[in-house]
Amino acid sequence: MTHPLTIRDIAATDEPVWRHLWADYLIFYRTTLSSAITDATWAKLLDPSSAVFGRAAVSDGVMIGFALSREHEGTWTASNSCYLEDLYVDPSARGNGVGRALIQDLADMGRERGWSRLEWHTAESNAVARTLYDRFVLADDHVRYRIKLK
Repeated sequence: MTHPLTIRDIAATDEPVWRHLWADYLIFYRTTLSSAITDATWAKLLDPSSAVFGRAAVSDGVMIGFALSREHEGTWTASNSCYLEDLYVDPSARGNGVGRALIQDLADMGRERGWSRLEWHTAESNAVARTLYDRFVLADDHVRYRIKLK
């Protein structure tokens, strides 16, 4: 990556590139989602009333990464928090600080908006990402449980 990096809100014009990156992200996590879920996710990203929002890392006018998050209320804080749900950087752009810039962007946004915290999780085996995440904060001791209802 030789061009300056910009972090901005995802825009409708990003759809083709986002869909390509999203598909690669799902492959990375060895999972599939129906096209209806992908379509619904994209619609949420463009809906200003949705708690889900997306930030795009852009270099030379092309999206090279994204952070998809949701702002939410909680019971342990008086102010909202943000959950970083999906973070992905195109493999050709990795190692250039794009992931770090996306997380820092959310942390800065959170300070401006008064969020109490920014949180996320990743696969325990995702060593490369965990090296980046550990630069921000060390993992806590919580264990995740998930009951799939649909």
